[in-house]
Amino acid sequence: MNFAVYSQVATRVEICLFDSNNPSKEIARFDLPEVTEFVWHGYVHGLEPGTLYGLRVHGPYDPARGQRCNPHKLLVDPYAKALFGEVDWKQPVFGYTLGNKDQDLARDEQDSAAGIPKGVVVSDFFDWGNDRRPDVPWRKTVIYEAHVRGLTKLHPAVPEHQRGTYAGLAHPAVIEHMQKLGITAVELLPVHEAADDSFLNEKGLSNYWGYSTLNYFAPDQYFASRRTPGSQVAEFKSMVKALHAAGIEVILDVVYNHTCEGNHLGPSISLKGIDNAAYYWLMPDPRYYLDFTGCGNSLNASLPQAARLIADSLRYWVTEMHVDGFRFDLATTLGRAGKGEFSPNAPLFQIINQDPVLSKVKLIAEPWDVGMGGYQVGHFPAPWREWNGKYRDAVRRYWKGDENLAGEVGYRLAGSSDMFQEARRRPQATINFVTAHDGFTLHDLVTYSHKHNEANGEHNRDGADDNQAWNCGVEGETDNPDVVALRERQKRNLLASLFLSQGVPMLVAGDEMGRTQGGNNNAYCQDNELSWVDWNLDARRKALLEFTSRIIQFRHRQPVLQRRRFFQGEHIWDSHFKDLSWYRPDGTEMGAADWEKPFVRSLAFLLGGDAIPTPDERGQRIIGSGLLVLLNAHHEPVRFTVPQSPEGKRWVLEFYTGDDSVSTEPVKPGPFELTGRSLAVFREAPRDDKA
Repeated sequence: MNFAVYSQVATRVEICLFDSNNPSKEIARFDLPEVTEFVWHGYVHGLEPGTLYGLRVHGPYDPARGQRCNPHKLLVDPYAKALFGEVDWKQPVFGYTLGNKDQDLARDEQDSAAGIPKGVVVSDFFDWGNDRRPDVPWRKTVIYEAHVRGLTKLHPAVPEHQRGTYAGLAHPAVIEHMQKLGITAVELLPVHEAADDSFLNEKGLSNYWGYSTLNYFAPDQYFASRRTPGSQVAEFKSMVKALHAAGIEVILDVVYNHTCEGNHLGPSISLKGIDNAAYYWLMPDPRYYLDFTGCGNSLNASLPQAARLIADSLRYWVTEMHVDGFRFDLATTLGRAGKGEFSPNAPLFQIINQDPVLSKVKLIAEPWDVGMGGYQVGHFPAPWREWNGKYRDAVRRYWKGDENLAGEVGYRLAGSSDMFQEARRRPQATINFVTAHDGFTLHDLVTYSHKHNEANGEHNRDGADDNQAWNCGVEGETDNPDVVALRERQKRNLLASLFLSQGVPMLVAGDEMGRTQGGNNNAYCQDNELSWVDWNLDARRKALLEFTSRIIQFRHRQPVLQRRRFFQGEHIWDSHFKDLSWYRPDGTEMGAADWEKPFVRSLAFLLGGDAIPTPDERGQRIIGSGLLVLLNAHHEPVRFTVPQSPEGKRWVLEFYTGDDSVSTEPVKPGPFELTGRSLAVFREAPRDDKA
């Protein structure tokens, strides 16, 4: 094996080997003999897969100058392909002497090896067979945000030893569930090797979500069904292979914005002790860290070696692990350059954009962080797509019944052209979502108006206070039939809005089955039934699952919901209807004044099925069904006017969230009453169409 470690400040780098039967026992140590352009390297014969190792970096320990080398602290190789063991906070894993009056200025000389995970020598061989990327176009993509452990831990069809693991996610029953839903891509919460936080360990909790990365190459051993050194690599690859065979892409939620090493008082586990200033944003006083993430430190992707580490990691996951894309947590941090300002031309964005491998995979930004100017929705460069927080807020507020939202909702349902069209981006630039892992579940969004995070041990102070949630009149669970019926209707309204919108929809695993977290909107530390998906469904939850599957499959069949260009509000070709028309309930088209009225909670839009400007893959004109969607967020019934259908066509009711009914009987032009807070979808169909 060839070892290579980058450090501009090191004076000596050692490789330490450890007993695989007793990982705290060091059995050999040797220096890396060569240094080439700050890369310390050396080749070692006879190391078999499963060999455990760590680094010791000699060099200056001078926090006042941003230097924190300490050879007494074993370090994790940033390029290790697998790790074994966990951080033990009871061991001396801090580079400085705890309790010293000067805090981090005094170097600690206790050996930390017993408390540090070890790198694992792994074999790159894996039989991929005829594995091929599904390569699903963005316009056909439906994303399913899931946690490896949470999705499968309670699944009754998954063998117990595989529940909560990569193997469990690859189980035929889990894959079948996603296929029946119509999922095309599963977006996994972080699977990079992470470290639990010491303050959570003290409470008997853990960093369940995994947003505390320790290594950017190693798949987390916690999700492996076998706990032998390196076995997680092959198991992850097998999972990807199985999902690809089912036509499902794999997208990883990645956390390149910070690491688990925290601020100047955090532990010395990897990058901090190798070359602190080459990886992290530092203050003008380099003893301290610039923190754009709220997690103590921020990786400085404008520095050459930090950018290289990120790019090398991304390429590894694409080329060796066969993943199909990435969702970048707090991606604004990665776009900060110069003095820390965000720029769409930041170095890392340019590296990715010109890379022949990375520029071809799915790239999704969470376009914000907690630093100055951190909210950058709509400002990322092509080919990036963005989580659209404005979509989430507008749709939640609309169905809650808020005022002054007509224009905002119109833009969001139509693909957010106000945010993306000026930069010549397409409707698929927006990743639409109503819920995400961070916040209320769909069920809790309509069941609680306030967060209930007491289980997190922070006296309900953690988590967002503003959730745009409404409990439908009663806080928490209730047997009141009217409240229950309204909540189920609101869930259907929110789901239908999501899958009838232009852009790329994202569904959170379990929302299709009414999963609850008991009002906890920040369950990052709850590795238990509070976070795990419950597969034991009653009649109400089965009905919601069936509705969700039907609306997603409906989306897949309708070309007007997969547009590649923004609407013009005009007739296209010889179309009967405009590509997009907005109507008042009385059937007249909305004018400019209508959008400004504060109490517009009831409106309709019509998508022309023969007004699609872009051709199909063979250059042929696309002609689909026209769709008429009626929206009533008012609490009282509203009578709408259904327009005349084209000659030889009829309107067929596909969805009505008021009672979730479906009818193949034609709907006559004229009045159609929607109950309070409901939605109806009509499909334009030939008169002899029985579908």
